[in-house]
Amino acid sequence: DIEPLLDELQKLLTGISLIKELSPKTRDYLVSFGERMSVRVFARYMNDKVGVPAVFIDAFDLGMRTTDDYMNAEVDPKTYPLIKKNMEERRASGDLRLPVVTGFIGKDQGGNITTLGRGGSDLTASVIGAALGVKEIQVWKDVDGIMTTDPRIVKAAQPVPSVSFEEAAELAYFGANILHPLAIIPAMRSDLPVRVKNSYDAHHPGTLIVRERHFGDRLLTAMTMKRNVTVVDIFSTRMLGQSGFLAEVFDVFRNNGVSVDVVATSEVSISLTLDQRQAAKHLDAIVPELEKWSTVEVHSGKSIISLVGNVTRSSEILRKVFETLSENDIRVEMMSQGASKVNISFCVDDDLAVTCVNELHSKFFPSVVPAAKPEAVFV
Repeated sequence: DIEPLLDELQKLLTGISLIKELSPKTRDYLVSFGERMSVRVFARYMNDKVGVPAVFIDAFDLGMRTTDDYMNAEVDPKTYPLIKKNMEERRASGDLRLPVVTGFIGKDQGGNITTLGRGGSDLTASVIGAALGVKEIQVWKDVDGIMTTDPRIVKAAQPVPSVSFEEAAELAYFGANILHPLAIIPAMRSDLPVRVKNSYDAHHPGTLIVRERHFGDRLLTAMTMKRNVTVVDIFSTRMLGQSGFLAEVFDVFRNNGVSVDVVATSEVSISLTLDQRQAAKHLDAIVPELEKWSTVEVHSGKSIISLVGNVTRSSEILRKVFETLSENDIRVEMMSQGASKVNISFCVDDDLAVTCVNELHSKFFPSVVPAAKPEAVFV
């Protein structure tokens, strides 16, 4: 099963070394080999060592079709009926073996191998689950599901039993690295629950992601920290009572291919944030354009702290936030409540961000003594 792929890979590498060029299309073809070999090895292991009849399947043979945006392809809608048809035909033929399917790869309309970019394996699972209408999609990670914050920053971080799709997307966008926002879209559209489980503790229930959920008494679900962001303050009296000013500002960013993280506005000013990479690459071109009709101030070395939870109780959340920040002499640069109604974000200095998250976490998520974990059994 592996030898033909190794021969194919050797020929490809020889060609790359001869022409001394690696296009995005060839790169996708190259990185697909590891995934394709992995499913073959795992299927053999399930058959020979575990005793579970299994079969490897390359996702594109199951029906995964994509655009030709190499290294960051999008799933073609025709994928869903193709996967459903292929799986139904397998079952109808009596093939009940466990499918072991590659993640993050597909083929474009020309038959070229593509990759789905960051979160592509989780996206593949979500697409297959949506196509087949399963009861639950499971994504296995190395932590007990989605946590109240990054456990590398706060040792007392706790698993979150359940979150909504909207909350999961906000957490992912603002720094939680468990799931990529795009990965849950197929499940969300099909209203299929997604459960995030821990590969090292199979008994732990993990986190269930659903369309709607009850908050109970907790104000917050989780908090994230995104470091190395730049705050851009734009001030102009032209804003006062004028229509189209915001469009004019954001046209500048759009024309330079820059996306904005957080925005806060007043009658005569706009504050917004950019990640460090975009700021370094584009601000030298953006600021002179904005300065034609406004005053611009740029503040680097900031962090975005995002609080995701029951924003219908935003007054209680903000009271506790500002009490905590005041006690620790932490100044807020800007604040914004997202249109999603589940997210409040604000900026602080980078060097105070870890302290900020730890102090806020201790206020919103008092430490609990964890129950003893049963011994994990892996099959």
